[in-house]
Amino acid sequence: MSLAAMQVLVRRNEAGIEAAGAALSARFQDRCARSSAIREQHGHTTSWLPNQAPDIVVFAESTAEVAEIVRICAEHRVPVIPFGTGSSLEGHVNAPGGGVSVDVSRMNKVLAVHAEDLDCVVQPGVTRSQLNAYLRDTGLFFPIDPGADASLGGMASTRASGTNAVRYGTMKDVVLGLTVVTAEGKIIHTGGRARKSSAGYDLTRLFVGSEGTLGIITELTLRLFGQPEAISGGVCPFPDVESACNAVIMTIQSGIPVARIELLDALQVKACNAYSGLGLEETPTLFLEFHGTQNGVKEQAELFEAIAADCGGGAFKWSTQAEERTKLWTARHNAYFAGIGLRPGSKAVTTDVCVPISRLAECVAATAEDIAASGLVAPLVGHVGDGNFHVMVLVDVNEPKEIAAAEAFVERLNWRAIDMEGTCTGEHGVGQGKMKYLKKEHGEALDVMRTLKMALDPQNIMNPGKIVTV
Repeated sequence: MSLAAMQVLVRRNEAGIEAAGAALSARFQDRCARSSAIREQHGHTTSWLPNQAPDIVVFAESTAEVAEIVRICAEHRVPVIPFGTGSSLEGHVNAPGGGVSVDVSRMNKVLAVHAEDLDCVVQPGVTRSQLNAYLRDTGLFFPIDPGADASLGGMASTRASGTNAVRYGTMKDVVLGLTVVTAEGKIIHTGGRARKSSAGYDLTRLFVGSEGTLGIITELTLRLFGQPEAISGGVCPFPDVESACNAVIMTIQSGIPVARIELLDALQVKACNAYSGLGLEETPTLFLEFHGTQNGVKEQAELFEAIAADCGGGAFKWSTQAEERTKLWTARHNAYFAGIGLRPGSKAVTTDVCVPISRLAECVAATAEDIAASGLVAPLVGHVGDGNFHVMVLVDVNEPKEIAAAEAFVERLNWRAIDMEGTCTGEHGVGQGKMKYLKKEHGEALDVMRTLKMALDPQNIMNPGKIVTV
């Protein structure tokens, strides 16, 4: 299957695009861009999926402006594609039928922090690092950490998670309420600041993970957490990925409240050593972090050390020194760039799956064998504490046989995870790249998703060609 075949055809409305473009240019003037460079930047750039640029990019600065843009597009039946930082990995910001990219990066204000209630209200263009910098003196922090400095609106739209998910959950767990612009250009508010509610349908969870196909998120109310008194972190090598995964499984099943537990295979450790100067033994390795009291993190580290030894692990080297932990986790977050360095000039195909924790070792071991048999260069990393792992296949896009081998591997990986009662994506989202796996994963429930899409977006203008076909 060709890469272009992974992208659903969306019929262009040339007359509508021209009319909407004229109206938007008149209203937003220099904040309405049509240059090829800006349009291509707002198509997909972090995947091997072909870039499908929008026709127009509008830089919105308020909820009211987003609503105005959507109303103009709805009037002319023109697609609307929300854009935050463009760091998504499955073609979410592509414009297969052209249309208007609504860039919310200028909507980047922290609107309120309620420290006594551990929550805040932010605009969608605020990034996770920006929010945590703002919170630094409050004793609070926002824990969802997907690695990339993504916008919080985009993170909610893709139901992102990351390295801290095993302890703090994913975006669905920390979003209390939203302001959303619907496909009609109406402004609605879902949820609120209360920690629970039984009042009606849970529209907040409907929009979290909807990838802009049901509406555009313009404000978020988020849970915050107290900064832990003490943090310890460290690394532990293992003879193979299966042993490392078994240690993860036992750690989780033993109830040790680990905050982060990340797997890097030998190839990824080699890449991180070269890129970040770590000097680690080049063997499958777990990166861990524990949050709590001084005595608590010490006890957690010692408990894990005993489990690791039972699973054949080497010496567990851990520290409470912030500088050492920062270097370690900076290297983990730079794994993408480190991986690319293994094969300069190649294109990175990054995919993720998630399986029940009891099937983790089996799935990762089978995937490692598949990579070896395929002859691919493909480092593996994972937020393995919740059964989620990623593979980055490095492909020469000028070699058709190599592309075919990579595509076949990615397919087998996704089918394997679903067959193990898992999911084709733990945190990247569906976008364009994962659509074909949804029928097997969800069955008849996919038709319910389609019904919801058409009820809320009958003209199919909200990020069309993603998640479901209509």
